[in-house]
Amino acid sequence: MKNLFFTFLFLLINAGVFAQQDSLLLYPNGVPGAIPQAIPEKIGINPDKFGGVETLTDVQNPMLYVYLPKKPNGTSVLICPGGGYFILAMRHEGHDLAKWFMARGVTAFVLKSRLPDERLMTEKHIRPLQDAQQALRIIRKNTAKWKIEPNKVGIMGFSAGGHLAVTAGTRFQTQVGEITDNTLSVRPDFMLLIYPLISFRIGEEALKGIREKLLGAEASQTMIDDYSLEKQVSAETPPTFMIFTGDDFLNPEQGIVFYQALQKYKIPSEFHLYEKGGHGYGITKRNRGRVEGWDKEMEGWMRDRKLLK
Repeated sequence: MKNLFFTFLFLLINAGVFAQQDSLLLYPNGVPGAIPQAIPEKIGINPDKFGGVETLTDVQNPMLYVYLPKKPNGTSVLICPGGGYFILAMRHEGHDLAKWFMARGVTAFVLKSRLPDERLMTEKHIRPLQDAQQALRIIRKNTAKWKIEPNKVGIMGFSAGGHLAVTAGTRFQTQVGEITDNTLSVRPDFMLLIYPLISFRIGEEALKGIREKLLGAEASQTMIDDYSLEKQVSAETPPTFMIFTGDDFLNPEQGIVFYQALQKYKIPSEFHLYEKGGHGYGITKRNRGRVEGWDKEMEGWMRDRKLLK
């Protein structure tokens, strides 16, 4: 009887959390560039050495998961889960954060984007960015419906999802692919970057597999430079918050050179470098030390910028 009570209580609590969640297809009229294959999406669990988190692969129908707070404050965030462009850590670096934001009045969106795969799409290197830009168009088209302020639409990314977020935040001048709408901006108003991949020019050997997954094995130096995003910063790059750790396989110099590029253009930015914590910690507690309080630093930065009340 006691177990039944707690089961009921758990379901009741989660019903309250997810009552405000919805989902929609990014491309209800057909996915641009798709090569349809009878390959189902796969949900798995990463090995323990990669954190043992839930993973998603073989995405063919990209989606947007919508988390609407009961009392929206006007700020919204598009969340890009990481996974090295090989998998998506949808819960660990997506839905968990969406609930964090929703509890603070921020309307959150979790992006289920395509992973670059020549079996499933043409021009694989543009498809993740195309999906992020389409998500931003959808958000801005529905600002009134979702009670969002058009100038408070941010983007957040983890690891390779951070690379996608920074690509969206530095290469918004061109809407890539087959769908464009010049009446809707695809520029994020701020960026939240948690252990992001930023440059393929720093720690090249460790990043070779990720680079080839996105750009292909024969990528030219010009293409590599185009996706090394410290080289894409301009006066229009949005304000940025970043978290890195010194013992991450992603060299924190990635964040340092990006911060220096932001400072060159006087972009408001904040950079936190923790001594320890590794990679892939999300907001879960895994005995990794002080880095597990990074969300409080982000919360403070958002309050300073009037993105949280």
